Amino acid sequence: MITVNLYYKGINGNARAFADEMESSGIADAIRAEEGNLRYEYFQPLDDPETVLLIDSWSDQAAIDVHHASPMMQQLAALREKYDLHMTIERYVSDEYKSDEKYLRK
Repeated sequence: MITVNLYYKGINGNARAFADEMESSGIADAIRAEEGNLRYEYFQPLDDPETVLLIDSWSDQAAIDVHHASPMMQQLAALREKYDLHMTIERYVSDEYKSDEKYLRK
């Protein structure tokens, strides 16, 4: 599994407005329905109202490549431009390491 954390940064509430439009327009749901998408969720840091975090997980790089080549990416890029957002990214590849399970309260 590959997880990408995208931090959308804007001003005057634009990052939140972008995430709201992604949800209300159906683009987020369309991405969630793509083959290989495992998670697509927006969050907002408590200490930074001008940033929205997207946690986006995929089964493998091939699924990400298909997603990036889809026409939906043009819609997404247009919304990023509309809200004048700037982004930073973190990328994680799962190693299926399970020993941390003992620290989780379930």
